[in-house]
Amino acid sequence: MHIALFQPDIPQNTGTILRLCACLGAAAHIIEPAGFPISDRHFRRAGMDYLDHVTITRHDSWSKFEQWRNEAGSRLVLFTTKGAGSYLDFRYQSDDVLLFGRESAGVTDEVASVADARLVIPIRPGLRSLNVAMAAAMALGEALRQTGAAAAGEMPCEER
Repeated sequence: MHIALFQPDIPQNTGTILRLCACLGAAAHIIEPAGFPISDRHFRRAGMDYLDHVTITRHDSWSKFEQWRNEAGSRLVLFTTKGAGSYLDFRYQSDDVLLFGRESAGVTDEVASVADARLVIPIRPGLRSLNVAMAAAMALGEALRQTGAAAAGEMPCEER
């Protein structure tokens, strides 16, 4: 399972998502340009020492990411407030790429148009959206539950 972040804006969210990937065994992809330097102290603080336990691939553009994804043969599953179906009704595959857009602007129309699926996490009417790190945790948890890909028998990752 892969989590991809499209041009992330907030270093703390990115660090938190990378920590999530480390704990749950997902590969992480950052599609640049990011809205902060990858060496940002907020990014490092949110990721803590977990960043050494996650596979992070940086793609310097959307086209480079798409080239990688097409070569890997992975489906692109976009999580968006404009999604067509609930993330709970989707059938995940173990090599899916779960894509999350910029906190400030989501993804471009070009990116949305190539997604194999556009999913929404239903929330109460009148509210805009979840924090991207919370959405990533919910989506990855459901995808791993469905595929049985969770790291079985390993010690849980928790705050020390």
